Amino acid sequence: MTIHPEIAKIISTLPAPDGSPLDPGVMRAGEAAQVPPPADRLPLHAVEDATAVTPFGEVPVRIYTPSEADAYGLLVYFHGGAFFLGSLDTHDHVARALAKETGHKVISVGYRLAPEAAFPAGLDDCYGVVRWAAEQGASLGWDGKNLAIAGDSSGGNFVAAVAARGHDDGFTALTHQVLFYPSLDLDFDVERYASLRENAEGYGLETAGLLPFNSFYLNSGADPADPLVSPIKRQDLSGLPPALVVTAEYDPLRDEGELYGRRLREAGVETSVSRYSGANHGFVANFSWIPEFYRAFEETGEFLNARAPR
Repeated sequence: MTIHPEIAKIISTLPAPDGSPLDPGVMRAGEAAQVPPPADRLPLHAVEDATAVTPFGEVPVRIYTPSEADAYGLLVYFHGGAFFLGSLDTHDHVARALAKETGHKVISVGYRLAPEAAFPAGLDDCYGVVRWAAEQGASLGWDGKNLAIAGDSSGGNFVAAVAARGHDDGFTALTHQVLFYPSLDLDFDVERYASLRENAEGYGLETAGLLPFNSFYLNSGADPADPLVSPIKRQDLSGLPPALVVTAEYDPLRDEGELYGRRLREAGVETSVSRYSGANHGFVANFSWIPEFYRAFEETGEFLNARAPR
C-alpha cells in the first residue's frame, strides 16, 4: 500500500532539509514546545517522577501505574531521538499508552544525551535503571514475573544493547525485549540495506539525514563497529530474551530491524517481527492517534502477557 494519507499530509508540510548544521538546543526546545499539557494526556492511576540510584549515577525516571493492583509486571522504556533528542516529556504519551495496553508498570528513563554526555553514558543509564528496577522490585510493586524493556528508534538500539549487556553480565531477570523501528546499524553505507535506498526520500526520516543526526552520538566516542553501538554486529545472539520487533513499511531502517529479527530467530530466540503497512519511521511516537498504528501498543501488550513467566 502507499503511505497512510494522514502521514503523507503532514510530511507535505515539512520544510526541505537545507543542509545547515543541526543545533541540539534549538531542536530540543522545539520538541518541548509541542508537549501537550498534563490535562490533555491519557489518564492513568498514577504517574510520578523519581530518581533511580545506579552505579553510573542518579538517573531521572518517570513511573506510570496503569491501574490499582497488588502487583505488576515491569516495563522499562527508552525513548528515541537519535541519542541527542527526546525526553521524559516528549515521549510521555508513548509511556502512558504502553502502561495502559500492557497493564505493566512502566519506568521511562531520562538518560543522558549526546553530545554533552559521551558514550556510553546514555547506555549506562538505561542499563543501570533496568538493574535498579530488579533490585527495587518490592518497592515498585513488581510481581516477580515480567521484567521487559522497550524502546523506539535509538531507544530500540539501547534495548538490544542492554539485552546483550545483561546476558554477558549474567543478569537473567530480563524476560522480553520490544524494539520499535530500531536503529541497529550505525554504519550508514546505503548498500547495506535495500530500504535505505527504497525509502531514501519523502517519508519523514531520510537516508541522507541519518549520519548528521547520529553524528552527535558517533562523535562522542560511539564506534559503529562496536556491537554495543551497532547491535546487529553482535555475532552470537543466542540466549537473549524473547523479542518483538516492530518495523514500518516506509522507513529507511526497516530492513536492519527485520534482519535482526531473523538473526534472533536463527539463534533460537523466540521472536515476532511485525511490519506496519503504510507507516513511516517514528509512527509509534508521532502517529499513534491513527487507530491502525495504535495497534502497536496493543500488540506489545499481547506479546508481554502471552509470554509472562509462570
